[in-house]
Amino acid sequence: MKTYLVGGAVRDELLGLPVKDRDWVVTGATPDEMLKRGFKQVGADFPVFLHPDTREEYALARTERKQGRGYHGFSVYSAPDVTLEDDLRRRDLTINAMAKSAAGELVDPFGGREDIRTRSLRHVSEAFSEDPLRILRTARFAARLQPLGFTVAESTMALMRQMVAEGEVGYLVPERVWQEIQRALHENDPGTFFDVLRECGALKHIIPELVPDESYSAALSALRCVHSIDGDTSARFAALMSPLASDDASNRAVQLKAPNDCQDLARLTTGLLPKIRSMTCHHPETLLGLLDEADVWRRADRFLVLMGALRCALPDTEQSKLEWLESAQRAAAGVEAKELMQQGFKGKELGLAIRNERLRRISEL
Repeated sequence: MKTYLVGGAVRDELLGLPVKDRDWVVTGATPDEMLKRGFKQVGADFPVFLHPDTREEYALARTERKQGRGYHGFSVYSAPDVTLEDDLRRRDLTINAMAKSAAGELVDPFGGREDIRTRSLRHVSEAFSEDPLRILRTARFAARLQPLGFTVAESTMALMRQMVAEGEVGYLVPERVWQEIQRALHENDPGTFFDVLRECGALKHIIPELVPDESYSAALSALRCVHSIDGDTSARFAALMSPLASDDASNRAVQLKAPNDCQDLARLTTGLLPKIRSMTCHHPETLLGLLDEADVWRRADRFLVLMGALRCALPDTEQSKLEWLESAQRAAAGVEAKELMQQGFKGKELGLAIRNERLRRISEL
């Protein structure tokens, strides 16, 4: 029985990056032996164990064989005769297919260290094509490592194009696609993720509305702007959807199975943008109508996130319109229903009195 540090920890150490998580591969062992040593089994599809002290994951070396289409079409074989190289061969990229022995020796059968030197994201073997999720993972690694100069190797890009042409992307389940998109939105250069998907042809299957040049350019400009201000996931997704019509953005968000907060902000952003752009003056009725549509009176925190997405989606020449909207919100925010109730307003009359008071305060700006 031997244990090896594998994957991201080895890669990041060679890159001089902080090592956040450490994963291990065990060769020459059985599940019973792991359990006898105090490990706790947690893997359902293949044997993965938690170390009794560190709680780090230790997986028995395994191989995979393609049996169907998509992400789930695999059979897994794990036994003491599976070697470390067998296990590394099933991994996606060479920079993720390195290991380190207990003595500190680097095990690099597929040239990962050289690809780190040349800043290349290259697939380990033709088995890469058996899992369409690896297209998204490769794009995400490109987004993470772009500031260090990494690009997708041409041979890997050609293989991904072939996978797209053969229809493999169509077998991805929306939940896994969203997981990759969500993580990519927070990588070092999230726009690179979509650049890679567009270059290999996968974007037209995942978010086809963004394929046209004008929409794509506007989406990435807004996304990179929100990234620069460290916006949350909902703001980043809303920025990405911002060039689309509201119905198209809402439908795509649903099909991607984006969380409710992301769906809501994408719907609001794309619904409000054309109305804001069409404003020619700061008319109080118009401003109040926009604030009501944004539900700012109940969702003040979300309004701040919404304004960040809108600011990144609007051109510089129209930023003053958001200033009108923010000023109107501040002016009307102090209207208290309790005070109006004390004046005798109730029921529908109270609602109308609240609206009239908000309108009066906005008119005084």
